[in-house]
Amino acid sequence: QAKYLAQIILVGAQVVGRAFMRALRQEFAASQAAADARGRAERPQSAAASRIIGISLQEAQQILNVSSLNPEEIQKNYDHLFKVNDKSVGGSFYLQSKVVRAKERLDEELRIQAKGNKEKGRKAET
Repeated sequence: QAKYLAQIILVGAQVVGRAFMRALRQEFAASQAAADARGRAERPQSAAASRIIGISLQEAQQILNVSSLNPEEIQKNYDHLFKVNDKSVGGSFYLQSKVVRAKERLDEELRIQAKGNKEKGRKAET
């Protein structure tokens, strides 16, 4: 009887282990596919800026609560959030640094877009 019980437990553990490994592989494949899709969605310079600054364009837009790359709106929200999170008024240095990083990332994206527009203008002239 104990022998059968041990066999049942062993077979059950193997089945659960295989199912877990299959689910783990599927999850890994899905996350890889999502990462690849994100990488293809961003232009090469934009992706490089995300890696260098350490924050994606979408995350930076969420932090500063902007939906488009409007320099005036970005600056207005940055000034407000920077002041609100100032340590002297009880804010958080961590949040303040996140706001600064988000502003840097959006500024870099604006610079990349301006450079791209300038290059398009030159190509149109030729």
